[in-house]
Amino acid sequence: MTLHQSDTEAAIVETARRVLPAGGFGNTASEVVIREGKGGRVWDASGNAYVDFLLGSGPMLVGHAHPDVNRAVLDQVPRGTTFFANNEHGIRLAEAVVEAVPCAEKVRFVSTGSEADLYAMRLARAYRKRDKILKFEGGYHGMSDYGLMSLWPTRPGNFPQAAPDSAGIPASLRQEMLVAPFNDLDAASALVAEHRDELAGVIVEPMQRSIPPRPGFLQGLRELTARHGIPLIFDEVVTGFRFAYGGAQAYYGVTPDLCTLGKVIGGGFPLAAIAGRADIMAHFDRGAVGEAGFLPQIGTLSGNPIAAVAGLATLDVLRRPGTYERLFATGRTLMEGLRSRLEKAGVKARVTGEPPLFDVVFADGEMRDYRDTARGDAQMMRRFNQVLRENGVLKGDSKFYISLAHDERDIATALAAFDVAAAALAG
Repeated sequence: MTLHQSDTEAAIVETARRVLPAGGFGNTASEVVIREGKGGRVWDASGNAYVDFLLGSGPMLVGHAHPDVNRAVLDQVPRGTTFFANNEHGIRLAEAVVEAVPCAEKVRFVSTGSEADLYAMRLARAYRKRDKILKFEGGYHGMSDYGLMSLWPTRPGNFPQAAPDSAGIPASLRQEMLVAPFNDLDAASALVAEHRDELAGVIVEPMQRSIPPRPGFLQGLRELTARHGIPLIFDEVVTGFRFAYGGAQAYYGVTPDLCTLGKVIGGGFPLAAIAGRADIMAHFDRGAVGEAGFLPQIGTLSGNPIAAVAGLATLDVLRRPGTYERLFATGRTLMEGLRSRLEKAGVKARVTGEPPLFDVVFADGEMRDYRDTARGDAQMMRRFNQVLRENGVLKGDSKFYISLAHDERDIATALAAFDVAAAALAG
């Protein structure tokens, strides 16, 4: 296909460059201005259509503008959009989370995944009365000072020393985060044994970015943290309700003490949550833990009714028979289609992840941890993404997010784009 940019879109892009740092929102390619989305596709301001594997960075699991979600939102809008008080829809959504997610006995809503991860780490500190958190190199836990430690270090240091990934982070915070390699249970065990009296918690993405856990890794972490009485936190902002209705903890069969949720549970609106054991979540309740143990949490839009009804409608779609079977079938077709085309073209690459969420790394060898993925050819990835976009497929800098709305026509468009991209990379 031939992309074109209208005068209208060009003017919008120029305005963005004038009023926004780097011309964008800080998320994905700023030269693309999305006008609308429907099902598994989006259209830019020039009218170009794309099969959408960005999906708003994951929230649109049931597709853009799903009629059931739209209906729920439009029914609520004239009744009020936010109250800064309990509302029935938010309470019903919390009930649905408790019923679905294995670790969830209590739920507290926030507006973003970054907030959820920050509060989950703070909860662990309040519960354990310790300061240090163990995370895994390359694990993404939001944009807080603590989250932005050893997410994408350009010069990986010696474990367990944390490296800040952003300007403006106090140097002192490096001492409060310990870092281990993902999928290395021996390294994590050694760190926990050495620092068990200082550790407040261990936080991990059950599938780290697009790297699946090796057999026994999550189970080993669960046994290790339970043995030492250290809360285990699953960051399920991405994987929650995506791999299974109960999230990655249900999919992999490992129950943490706390988890964070986001993206899918808001149905495309700003909503995230911390969920977990009642005795740990009690630190949000001054009456239960007293002043010294109380963890205040206030958010203007937390659990607002618009996001809550969108989330409830989304979960209703996900509960329908055959939902996850269809989602996984679509993802498997795309993963195998990409892998086989790159292999046939002689392109060194590994397709890694799970069918609802996967990525390609342009490198040889097994992808076990961050340092393996860091070997990927970044220039080749940029070229790959560019060729896909030129051929009607939109994705982020990394990751393919799969939705229930992606149909046979979308799959055919994607596979054709993979053909072109594989040939371009082999040339």
